[in-house]
Amino acid sequence: MSLREFLSDRLGRTALWLICIGLAALFLFATGTQSGVLTLLLIVLLLVFLVVNLSDFFRQRARLLELETVLEGLDRKYLFMECVSRPKGLYERRLFDLIRRAGRAMTGEVSAARASQREYREYVECWVHEIKTSITAARLICRELDGTILRKLMVELAQIEAHVERALFYARAETPEQDCLFRQVSLEKIVAQAIENHRFLLISNGVRIETTHLDHMVYTDEKWAAFILGQLLQNAARYQGTEPVITLSARPLGRQTQLLVRDNGIGIPAHELPRVFDRGFTGSNGRSRGGSTGMGLYLCRKLAVFLELELYMVSQEGDGTAVTLTFPAGENLTEL
Repeated sequence: MSLREFLSDRLGRTALWLICIGLAALFLFATGTQSGVLTLLLIVLLLVFLVVNLSDFFRQRARLLELETVLEGLDRKYLFMECVSRPKGLYERRLFDLIRRAGRAMTGEVSAARASQREYREYVECWVHEIKTSITAARLICRELDGTILRKLMVELAQIEAHVERALFYARAETPEQDCLFRQVSLEKIVAQAIENHRFLLISNGVRIETTHLDHMVYTDEKWAAFILGQLLQNAARYQGTEPVITLSARPLGRQTQLLVRDNGIGIPAHELPRVFDRGFTGSNGRSRGGSTGMGLYLCRKLAVFLELELYMVSQEGDGTAVTLTFPAGENLTEL
């Protein structure tokens, strides 16, 4: 708080003080008080006024600095009112008590909301595991079929499983540290797992996969990295062009490893490219072809931030899309 702000806040009180001093001076002058005495009295009153206000200014500024120091030192800012020293003035004590009561009520509401969110997330995870059992059973039943019907059913089941998997990772994305294990893993294994997870979708869309130089070890969580890569493969298959090809290649980048996922699909319009990672954004391609939720790339970005993966996309409409995933060096990973 600056002196100018303090005086501006007390402008009305200051004006009242000056008016009262002026009226007192006029009264004393009218009653025949000597000018020397009157001048001395005015000087004393002005000095008292300055001392009182400067004292209040320095006291309030010190108090504000103390409160700011306490707030900056807290990891959980909402506990501020529980950590500050009790004020001495009656008005400030009453004000702090009201704020503390409001803060406790807010903390209770936040705790209840978090508990509700946790219960919902646990329910979603349980639901996902249960529905996966039904999907597996449906696939076993489909083995009794053959021909075109079998292929169509397997593709639809693969799509259902992909949506279910996305729901599971969306639920877990709020607390990824509880289901994440960083370790050194083969990049080739991650790619193979992602391809296998979306094999039916890739085959049904006639997508050819080409891989080169994937013999690298990276530091990441295998399951989460495979999910991110799987979302990229799904998008490439969904928005494929003629004779679709997805190329996955890797190269070392210092102590990091860079994976490039390139396709020859329909590409993304330039004005939509900055928004492709936004939650719920589908774009013109998603609206024209249908089936897009706008959540896949949003989850990719969100999980990539947690995994400390650099995710970068370039695309040209009609000429395909290239996504670069840069895996961090192991010693640079932030401790959970």
